[in-house]
Amino acid sequence: MPSLKDLRNRIASVKATRKITKAMQMVAAAKLRRAQETALAARPYAEHMDGILANLNARVGSRQGASPLLVGTGKDDVHLLVVMTAERGLAGAFNSSIARQARQRVRDLQAEGKQVKILCVGRKGADMLRRDYGSLIVDFVDLRGVRHLGFGEAQNIAKRVLKMFNDGEFDVATLFFSEFKNIITQTPTRLQVIPARLPEAAPTDESHAHASYEFEPEEEEILRDLLPRNIATQIYRALLENLAGFYAAQMTAMDNATRNAGDMIDSLTLRYNRTRQAMITKELIEIISGAEAL
Repeated sequence: MPSLKDLRNRIASVKATRKITKAMQMVAAAKLRRAQETALAARPYAEHMDGILANLNARVGSRQGASPLLVGTGKDDVHLLVVMTAERGLAGAFNSSIARQARQRVRDLQAEGKQVKILCVGRKGADMLRRDYGSLIVDFVDLRGVRHLGFGEAQNIAKRVLKMFNDGEFDVATLFFSEFKNIITQTPTRLQVIPARLPEAAPTDESHAHASYEFEPEEEEILRDLLPRNIATQIYRALLENLAGFYAAQMTAMDNATRNAGDMIDSLTLRYNRTRQAMITKELIEIISGAEAL
């Protein structure tokens, strides 16, 4: 049975922990608003980029010389998984849910006889996947030194992916990240970027299909310029979605931790009072018994 001093120390320790979790909750809440606004602002740009590429692709049709970024290499043998997680933890199941989806995808591809390579963006994902698939990790992008996440970081990752693709190191590239829904919900998402998975082109009147727009330069050249930019855009969107989702998950986790710490303090305080009362009662009984013996 713990002594009163042990209980007092435990209560003080849990109170100190509650102060830390409360402070982390407030910091995450303050950062969440800006991250959420940035992530929501990036979505329309990424979606419209897909729409433009889809319309250009529909106009190009089956012409010769289509970019491999759009039509692929003609093979489906080597897959690159770009697993994007946070650099820090203490955010509930945020990082583990992304890693879990990536592990499942690796198992599915290996069961089909495909070769898998992993590019980790974020320290937590690299740590989680290294345990089971360390031999598959070909590179690791560390963003811990980045104070303000910008498009430059996405461009650097896109250049690394494009270099690997141009060197023939993989056939299909897929992003794994967590899409921000709201403060409570962040959905692990898988998005194929090479070859590009484009939405259906907007329906156009056939009589005006080739008269509505004139492109200078030609559509093929525009596609060759936009497709690499689209990869950087989708990576940037994924980074922003992850950032907003991380702060939302951390705020929720720290709120739960603060509540649990309060419940533990109440329980320990009740136990402390009962123990103290039992010791006082025991001392009184001993004093009364000694007085009666005299």
